[in-house]
Amino acid sequence: MNAGRKKLIVIGDRVLIEMDKPEDRTEVGLYLPQTVVEKEKVAGGRIVSTGPGVAVPDPSQDEDEFWKETSSTKRARFIPLQAKKGDYALFLKKSSVEIKFEGKEYLIVPQAAILVLIREESEVVEDSFSQL
Repeated sequence: MNAGRKKLIVIGDRVLIEMDKPEDRTEVGLYLPQTVVEKEKVAGGRIVSTGPGVAVPDPSQDEDEFWKETSSTKRARFIPLQAKKGDYALFLKKSSVEIKFEGKEYLIVPQAAILVLIREESEVVEDSFSQL
């Protein structure tokens, strides 16, 4: 994510989420105290950026000789995340970390804490199990 000259890079299996404004009223219009709003276990928000995924070790690298340099430089390999930029995520709030970047508030959430992703239907790819 770019903001001016600074760039925010999400690493690993984490996602950057712009959280929805919490509901401070009930359906009938009663105001909820801040302590009640903060105790919510599940939160939702729009995914702004994602990390590359879970790093996979190079099977050709000998663990006994990790110090040994290889003649060819290989790029790191990652298992990609299911979450994508633009998805709406419902996640466990207590697993998130709140940050401020360029005056905006974001949450960093590990993919394991995401419960559900909501994606536009045109972007949904057929599930590989449905083809069996």
